[in-house]
Amino acid sequence: MSDVVLEVRDLVKHYPVRRGLILRRTVGAVRAVDGVSLALRRGSTLGVVGESGSGKSTLARVLVGIEEPTSGQVLVDGTDVSTMSRADRRALRRDVQMVFQDPYTSLDPRMSVSEIVGEPFAIHRTIPRGGRDRAVRELLELVGLDPDHANRYPHQFSGGQRQRVGIARALALRPRILVCDEPVSALDVSVQGQVVNLLADLQAELGLSSVFIAHDLAVVRNIADSVAVMYLGRVVEDGPADSVYDGARHPYSQALLSAVPVADPTVRLSDGRGILLEGDPPSPVSPPSGCPFHTRCWLAPTLPEASVPVPEGEEVQARRVPPSCSGEVPLLVGAGGHHAACHFARPLAEVRR
Repeated sequence: MSDVVLEVRDLVKHYPVRRGLILRRTVGAVRAVDGVSLALRRGSTLGVVGESGSGKSTLARVLVGIEEPTSGQVLVDGTDVSTMSRADRRALRRDVQMVFQDPYTSLDPRMSVSEIVGEPFAIHRTIPRGGRDRAVRELLELVGLDPDHANRYPHQFSGGQRQRVGIARALALRPRILVCDEPVSALDVSVQGQVVNLLADLQAELGLSSVFIAHDLAVVRNIADSVAVMYLGRVVEDGPADSVYDGARHPYSQALLSAVPVADPTVRLSDGRGILLEGDPPSPVSPPSGCPFHTRCWLAPTLPEASVPVPEGEEVQARRVPPSCSGEVPLLVGAGGHHAACHFARPLAEVRR
């Protein structure tokens, strides 16, 4: 049996952009996910991080089958999901479950917690009706909730408790793979740690393999075995968690790490922290040529420069970047399982020399 339980190969998800009221025509595409390849090993956690709009949530929705990929492959235990029969895909939904980002909108307010957590049993008919109440109580207890509160409604719970209800629902069918789409981003900081610890304990107890999506690198570090950093629909760096955190090689990863709060200000100064990214990420409808990060790259001004022409009539300051950055898409390269998609990838300590 392969050690890889979930794999994506050259995954692409584009959404067409259409114009016109009567004769609608396609004029472009939103490149939400643009050629992503990742692997999740059995019993481990893969952290996927990046700013809002980097394609993380779209990737999660494709992984669990909510969205169909434009191209590329999603493989579970080596089998391409797109080649599965309808019955096999139904069975797959029991094995791959999702914890959604917002606990306030992912739970139906008209249903009791007992109905919410027990709904997967009714859909997949895995437990007879007579045994569902007991199964629901066991699940609530598993995630740290009082089983006697099963008849309450979502509005009677706090945000952290609602997310625990969502986790219980995801675990109802005893999945092998859990995809968590920013499960703590809507919670208070003190509650975030509790939910992260709960997920880590459940993974160890149930033998889960997890994809944990977040924009907070500090949260991911506490739970992930490996990390993939996404920017504008692409993976720009990936590798073992310790290797990425202690020796990030892509300027984008380095900027994200510099934004992680550190209590000691002397550490911030000596560690080269305080890298600021200018502006917002480019539009995924018309991404920049070459390296997608070069329009915001803080490293580019320190490299050999070349003038970038500005169209006549535009009152815009020309940004000066190396020709290879603006004209050639970098590939993920590296060694020891740690890869970075940058023509000038190197650890921050070498950049600061």
